[in-house]
Amino acid sequence: MLKAKDIMTEDVISVKKDTPIYEAVDILAENQIAGIPVVEDDMTLIGILSEKDVLSLLFFYGQDEKRTVNDFMTQPAIYFDEDESLINVCDCLTNHDFRRVPITSKGKLVGVVSRADIIECIRHLRHENAGASAEESIW
Repeated sequence: MLKAKDIMTEDVISVKKDTPIYEAVDILAENQIAGIPVVEDDMTLIGILSEKDVLSLLFFYGQDEKRTVNDFMTQPAIYFDEDESLINVCDCLTNHDFRRVPITSKGKLVGVVSRADIIECIRHLRHENAGASAEESIW
């Protein structure tokens, strides 16, 4: 059975809770990502900042340039352990309004699984298992 660690993206961009919010917005836009994990110095996951979280900036625009990620992030973040079944991760992404989930090992951020990662996995499995019976499938 496939696990989160089998398809996760390991090179994850993250921010800290004291990162200025407009710097985080720039990171989201420049990297064309919809969310970014928020971590402590030791990579302990403490939250997530999504596009949806920063939409409220429009209401505060120009009023306080000193706001940080901590003022807007969602915490606690929904996340999965690296050994979690990919089926459970997929179920979560199917039933929630977000596009990716952080993956941890002992509470430390080690990766991210996105909807796009799962779609690519499905494509790969289809080509790899073409002609295999249902019993032979790794799902």
